Amino acid sequence: MKDWLTLLTEAVAATNITAVAVKLDVSRTTISLVLANKYPARTDKIEERVLDTYARHTCTHTGVEITHAECRRTSASDVPTSSPQAMRQWRACKGCEYQGR
Repeated sequence: MKDWLTLLTEAVAATNITAVAVKLDVSRTTISLVLANKYPARTDKIEERVLDTYARHTCTHTGVEITHAECRRTSASDVPTSSPQAMRQWRACKGCEYQGR
């Protein structure tokens, strides 16, 4: 999986800073400062938003491409008790290299 700053840079290159800022629900200035390595605060929340929005990988259980947010939601969910399929997915998530990272 690509690192979040690479994903952010590619997203801006594919569209523009304003479009990415809107999609991430942050200011245009925030994106500009982060890309210039001049953002004065911690970037962990921006990193999380970028990964949730742009990071994708193939689920090792289903073989389907999913977002970082979908992966994290599934791997962090409570144990499913009503569906054997959901239980198999949950168990696979617990042993997965990604586990919502």
